[in-house]
Amino acid sequence: MNDNMTLSVVIPCYRSESTISYVVNGIVETMADHPGISYEVILVNDGSPDNTLEVITALAKDNYHIKAIELSKNFGQHSALLAGYSLATGDYIVGMDDDGEHDPRDMFKLIDEIKKGYDYVCASFPITGHSQYKKVGSLLNNWMATKFIGKPKDAIFSSYYVMRRYVMCEIIKMNNPRPYIGGMLVSITKKLSSVPIEHHTRKAGASGYNWRNSVSLWLNGITAFSIMPLRYAGYIGTLFAVLGFLYGAFVVIRKLFIPKISAGYSSIIALLLLTSGVIMIILAVIGEYVGRMYMLINRIPQYVIKEVVTKDLKE
Repeated sequence: MNDNMTLSVVIPCYRSESTISYVVNGIVETMADHPGISYEVILVNDGSPDNTLEVITALAKDNYHIKAIELSKNFGQHSALLAGYSLATGDYIVGMDDDGEHDPRDMFKLIDEIKKGYDYVCASFPITGHSQYKKVGSLLNNWMATKFIGKPKDAIFSSYYVMRRYVMCEIIKMNNPRPYIGGMLVSITKKLSSVPIEHHTRKAGASGYNWRNSVSLWLNGITAFSIMPLRYAGYIGTLFAVLGFLYGAFVVIRKLFIPKISAGYSSIIALLLLTSGVIMIILAVIGEYVGRMYMLINRIPQYVIKEVVTKDLKE
């Protein structure tokens, strides 16, 4: 292990008043075993409604290795990460969760892997305690990233990772108002890898992610760095136009050969409802892209840092 390296551990915090101290203490104890390595822990309070801000502020005031960032409101996990990146000074940036599911000692497995020439290495968890819908959501998210934004098939995204500083610097240059770290990452490098690591149970509380968050992240990912949804919308529209033409031709020909046959109002209404639904879906996809352009033109911020707390070195 290179003792000259510097590490920046960035942790978004939301509803973690009962877990973040455990996580930080684990990092401090781990780094005590590597006295030659400089490090910092950047804790970002993402508008948490509990006492998370008070806890991370106390941690920062007690240890000069720790920075506590308060965002002005809840911006989301990926925006909170960007806020942390903006103050990171390390050669390598480590991302972790705030719930104790990631063992800080495993970060050196990721660092050993990234030194083989990769730009980003994340943990893969063969066995997790996540709910079934969250596992399905992760699989769907990885499939989406491969299909729509060009993620290598053998690479994965997870919230426990290490990346090189140059990658982080390129990520924070992007001004997408609804950031998606995976898409940003793939647009910079394809040198991605993963390392199997044991997944630990959450130390307290429940995950802040629910099915709505998962769907929102999925939709954000597929529209942030790819125009493929628009192309698929065009394909679907073309398909239904062809089907509608064929059905109309079938109705006319059938009426010519069988004049007494019913006009079939029920089937026509059903077809109209179906095609109208498809049109609305396509308009919604287009609207998502238009909305992104609107936010970009109006310079909607990715995050707003309200305050940064660190230990007073004079104390």
